[in-house]
Amino acid sequence: MEPRINMMTNELGAKIAKLIYNVSLAVEQSPLPKAIQHLVMLRASQINGCGWCVDIHTKEAAAADETAVRLHLVAAWRHATVFTEAERAALALTEEGTRLADAHQGVSDETWARARRHYDDDQLVALVALVAMINASNRLGVMLNYRGGAYEPRPNR
Repeated sequence: MEPRINMMTNELGAKIAKLIYNVSLAVEQSPLPKAIQHLVMLRASQINGCGWCVDIHTKEAAAADETAVRLHLVAAWRHATVFTEAERAALALTEEGTRLADAHQGVSDETWARARRHYDDDQLVALVALVAMINASNRLGVMLNYRGGAYEPRPNR
């Protein structure tokens, strides 16, 4: 099945995509560690079932020297020994921020406190914005039927 619409060939779609890209660029340039950014984008994309985003974020993380073992274990991070406490805090926040409809309290105070122990204000702002933006991107990808598999990472990313 083909994508339902190409955002970049639609004038309004291109404007929206540019705004999303600019927020994502601000997060990418933030003090939030790149490894955390990759893990968060991959985990939210897995939860949301966005094959297009899983493809992109798996390949981008690998191109940034993330290990295959860690990439394969992101979906089961609670039962893996390869993630730091800071990474676990970010992944927990990502899951609760992604599954808002599944949890009546949204992000729990416990999860927030754990993230707070590992990240300063700028990093937390970037982390929250990243979770929001990857969820928006996932929803666009799924609704528009974008498919994973053909993405090639840019060199020197």
